[in-house]
Amino acid sequence: AGTDSKNECPKCCAECVDACIMCIKMMAADSKHASQYCMLCALICEWCAEQCAEHDHEHCQKCAESCRKCAEECRKVAA
Repeated sequence: AGTDSKNECPKCCAECVDACIMCIKMMAADSKHASQYCMLCALICEWCAEQCAEHDHEHCQKCAESCRKCAEECRKVAA
């Protein structure tokens, strides 16, 4: 069950979604801080991927894969 998780999943998923939304808002606003938001978003996505990858559930594995892809793209924008 999801309530007995031994790590920070699903807390990390909610935080990851919030980080991505904020990142999108900053990029859409052409904020001078967008690259810094993207770097933070990459860090949060990588953390979430680590947490979710520890679980065998298909949805956790899909989440981890998506988070890794997101982090990779965020790092490109932040560069």
